[in-house]
Amino acid sequence: MKEILVVGFGGVGSIYSLIAKRSGLARVTAVARSNYDAVNQNGMHFKSSKYGDIPGWRPDRLCKSVGSAADTPYDYVILTTKALPDIIKTPTILAPLLTAPYIEKYPQPAYVILQNGLNVEVDLYHAIKALAQGEPKIIGTSLYIGTNLLAPDVVEHNGFDRPTLGIYRHNDFTTTTNSPEETVILEGIASILAKGGSTVSVVPEIQRKKFSKNFWNVAFSSLTSLTGYTLPSVFRPPPSDPSIQYEPFVAPKTAHLINEFTIPTLKAIMEELVSLARALGFPDSEDGLPSSTVESILNNTASIHVSPESTHVPSMLLDVRKGQPIEVEVILGEVVRMAKERGVSVPRVETLYGLLLVVQNQIIRTMASKL
Repeated sequence: MKEILVVGFGGVGSIYSLIAKRSGLARVTAVARSNYDAVNQNGMHFKSSKYGDIPGWRPDRLCKSVGSAADTPYDYVILTTKALPDIIKTPTILAPLLTAPYIEKYPQPAYVILQNGLNVEVDLYHAIKALAQGEPKIIGTSLYIGTNLLAPDVVEHNGFDRPTLGIYRHNDFTTTTNSPEETVILEGIASILAKGGSTVSVVPEIQRKKFSKNFWNVAFSSLTSLTGYTLPSVFRPPPSDPSIQYEPFVAPKTAHLINEFTIPTLKAIMEELVSLARALGFPDSEDGLPSSTVESILNNTASIHVSPESTHVPSMLLDVRKGQPIEVEVILGEVVRMAKERGVSVPRVETLYGLLLVVQNQIIRTMASKL
C-alpha cells in the first residue's frame, strides 16, 4: 500500500482522491482547506457519469492543513491547487513538508503536480534541491478532466479524466529517456491511477505535452476572459430554427470581420507558440510538437462551439466572473519569459499577457479590500 497525500480538495483533488482510493493500492490523506468543515461533516458527494453517484465519500484521513498532515511519510504528494505564483508559491503551500521537523524524520516524497500552465514545478524544484536530499522527484502532468465543484461538498464529473505523466527535468526539454529510478516512480503512481479507473499515459518527456495543452489556454482562455464572451461568440451562427434559441452567436452584420481579423489573430497567436517550441528543441513531429497543432486546435475548437449545445465556460473566464485570481503567470507569463530568454518574438502573446495583468491586478485589489 502506498501512502498518498492530496493537497487541494476541490473538483480535481477530490476526484483523484477517489481514484487513488478505488485502486485498492493506496491509503489517501486529503487536505481540504476552504471546504474542510463541509466535507468533514457530510463527506464528499460525487455525481459522476463514470464512477456513479456517491454521497458521503471520505478519504482515509481528512486534514485541514498541510501542517496537520505532516506527521507521517508519504510515497506521493499530489498537488491540485491552482497555480498562482504571483499570489502564493508552491513551496509556501507545502512548507510543512519542506522544513523541520518533517525533513529530519522522513525522506522527501515524489510530488505529482496536477496544475495548468508551464514551469509550475520550478519553485518546488529549487526548494527541494536546497534541502540537499538528492535530486527532487517531481512528476509533471498534462491533465484533461471534466469536473466542477458545485458546492463545497458536491463534485460533478462528466466521466473524463485523462492525465499524462512525465518526470520534470529542470531546464531540460530534450531528454526522452527515463532512468530506472524515474521509471519506478512514474509507474508507481500511474498504476495506482489506472487501477482506480483513470486513463493514464506515461511519456519520457512531459514538457512538450504541457506546452501543447497550453496553446488552447493562451489563445482561447485569454480571448474569453478579455471579452467576457464564451467561444460560440466567435464560431456559432445564429439560430436557424425559431424553436431553438441560444446565445451568444456571431451576428451576421459583422461576421465577415470576425472571419477576417479575429480567427486569423487566434491562429497567429498559436503560431508564435510554435516558434517558441522550435527554440526549445521540440521537433516538428507527432512525438514532438507538430506544426499542424495550430490548425487542429482551431478546427477542433470551432467544431465544438458551432453546436447549439455548447455551454462550456473556460475556467479562466469563470475565475474572472467570480472575482478569483487567474492563472495568468503560468499560462502566459511563462511563455513571455521563455521567449525573451531565447530571443523569440511573441508580440501577440505579450499583448494578451499585458492586458490580463490588468484584470489580475484588479482582482487582487478587490480581494485585498475585502479583507
